[in-house]
Amino acid sequence: MSTSNMCGGLRHHKIDLVARKSWCESNDPDFTAKAADVVGLYVAPPEKAIVLCIDEKPSIQALERAQGYLKLPNGRALTGQSHDYKRHGTTTLFAALEVATGKVLAAHSKRRRRVEFLGFMNSVVATFPNRELHVILDNLNTHKRNEYWLKKHPKVHFHFTPTSASWLNQVEIWFSILQSQSLSGASFTSLEQLKEHIDAFINVYNDKAQPFSWTKKKVRQRRFKGRRITQL
Repeated sequence: MSTSNMCGGLRHHKIDLVARKSWCESNDPDFTAKAADVVGLYVAPPEKAIVLCIDEKPSIQALERAQGYLKLPNGRALTGQSHDYKRHGTTTLFAALEVATGKVLAAHSKRRRRVEFLGFMNSVVATFPNRELHVILDNLNTHKRNEYWLKKHPKVHFHFTPTSASWLNQVEIWFSILQSQSLSGASFTSLEQLKEHIDAFINVYNDKAQPFSWTKKKVRQRRFKGRRITQL
């Protein structure tokens, strides 16, 4: 079989010989309304209100990576890290990104239960006293069914991204920056060292923080069923 015929046969069966891709499809029946609500807070925030994007980055590991050198046959030596490491515990990072400034408020926790989430929300309210707060959250169970707490804080309003669309939450962008610029490949000899490292990164980041420029005013719900990977 020729290459062209083989490729044609693969296309007929909707098979693509390309690098692996991943995606997350939202089947939320209220996708349009929820997405419009969140995007509206980005492009036209309420006057005199604070818009915050909040989420958790769970189980950040304090890994102590083995380091050393490898001697090559030509006599040269390469220094670096091996795949061996020691575990020194984990921390869960709660983070609130202020949409208007890009600055981040964060706190460490051992767990990510409802009690820890509401504890973090209490600290957020204390940071912005007597201000109207619009908080963008994903659909984690601990973020929902908090009507009792919301009644005690009438100036706080929760807005939820569509199901399986947490990428609409700007704090996820910041988490990726934290991972790529601060945590990837880093080595820590203790959990406290990891926490101090993260806190130092946040302090430096906030000194030069800028808001993310959100330009996409309409977010559409696209279906993947029946489409080839190269069409995504």
